[in-house]
Amino acid sequence: MGTRLVQITMKARDEAAVGAFWAQALGWDLSSEGPGVINLEPKGFVYPDPVAVVIDLVSSPEPKTVKNRVHVDLATRSKDHQAEVVARLTELGARPADIGQGDVDWEVMIDPEGNEFCVLDWHDPERDTGPIASVVVDCADPRAMARFWGEATDWALHRVDDQSAVLRSSLGVGPYLQFLRTPDPKIGWNRVHLDLRPYPGDELEVEAARLQSLGATAIDVGAIPWKVLADPEGNEFCLLTPS
Repeated sequence: MGTRLVQITMKARDEAAVGAFWAQALGWDLSSEGPGVINLEPKGFVYPDPVAVVIDLVSSPEPKTVKNRVHVDLATRSKDHQAEVVARLTELGARPADIGQGDVDWEVMIDPEGNEFCVLDWHDPERDTGPIASVVVDCADPRAMARFWGEATDWALHRVDDQSAVLRSSLGVGPYLQFLRTPDPKIGWNRVHLDLRPYPGDELEVEAARLQSLGATAIDVGAIPWKVLADPEGNEFCLLTPS
């Protein structure tokens, strides 16, 4: 049946502070499943549900040293709304960022720990996504990434060309998943990564083997109840236990 993209995991030196920022930025609830982990999800959300890709903040002493290869784009409804969102996020501790984007209609910002994100321009055609319009992954080959992630998950391909590929849950709800061609090489472990979860009744080992047959690589991180793999371009992701 495939897997589902259920959450984004972000490393944070101060997970409580970064979690508080994103909870206010998105209007989501904040909770904790244990020491060093902050969970963010929409109010009244029943996990997992494709209407949202939730966020986990995990404590890590490692400093951020390079641009993240995974970021989120925030949705806006109008030019005035975009300005309101930018102003509100600035009050919460975000700052504008120059990553070489040039003169564009969207705003590039960083959160209190320097994690990049975009506040989209109001002309973006994606609608009804919730506050996160899309999850964006930098890559070298959008077509190859679309093939892998399309087969790896139950997400449907909406469009693809040499510069980008866009997928969305096959149910037509929630944010989009975009693979965007960039010239930047991958350096070290990704500080932000995707988490997939098999469906109830599926077997973790069987699904891990299927993903490897599609081009994923297994990563040995010791005895943990889930699997860590990397996609064909080396982006780490977690395959969680079926639920």
